[in-house]
Amino acid sequence: MDSHMLSAHTATAAPGARMAVHSAKTLKVTMVSGHDLIAKAGSMIAYDGYVQFDAAPAGLRRSAEEMVTGEGGKLMLCRGDGDLYLADYGADVVVLHLADEALSVNGATLLACDATLQLAIEPVKGLAKLSGSGLTNLVVRGTGWVALASRGIPTVLNCAERETYVDPDALIGWTTGLELKPRRTIKAGALIGRGSGEALQIGFKGQGFVVVQPSEDTGDRFKIRG
Repeated sequence: MDSHMLSAHTATAAPGARMAVHSAKTLKVTMVSGHDLIAKAGSMIAYDGYVQFDAAPAGLRRSAEEMVTGEGGKLMLCRGDGDLYLADYGADVVVLHLADEALSVNGATLLACDATLQLAIEPVKGLAKLSGSGLTNLVVRGTGWVALASRGIPTVLNCAERETYVDPDALIGWTTGLELKPRRTIKAGALIGRGSGEALQIGFKGQGFVVVQPSEDTGDRFKIRG
């Protein structure tokens, strides 16, 4: 992964970049014929040039589409030439470039990605003990551009420097290949008689990055399978 593209608030985009953060909350995609884009339906706020919007490709697994958009939600295929601007209800945007890599994300945070990338629902290894049926996440795999939505300015943590622990409610995504393990600690609230008495963090270790947001999303970070 190109680490310099991990910041959602870089002053300027890399020359010739396919995706760029036009403002903190708007994604700009340079559209070129033959280089299609998958995006959340309804995320288009403007475009110039000639851009078409169609239903997602039939080959896209329905389970992946539902994880991104929710039950009954849709993805759209964008094609043409021009500049396309996308947003997701005022969320901040982070842009990443994958180089023959895989990124595991909370499906609801995926705003857009190159149509050449593969989307699949895969089990989250290392966290099976959290559910008897197992946990799954959306995995984006291949070479191309990905844009994620974050509730606030996201932070990118390098797990190669030291083992990193994350609140799952703040977790957006991580590069696959990292070693995951759950860790439980006593909640501060339990010490004064409130709360469940236990908090969960997810530990990451290895060569790769974790992306977190400064807001704890109360929605499910993972999906239960089984």
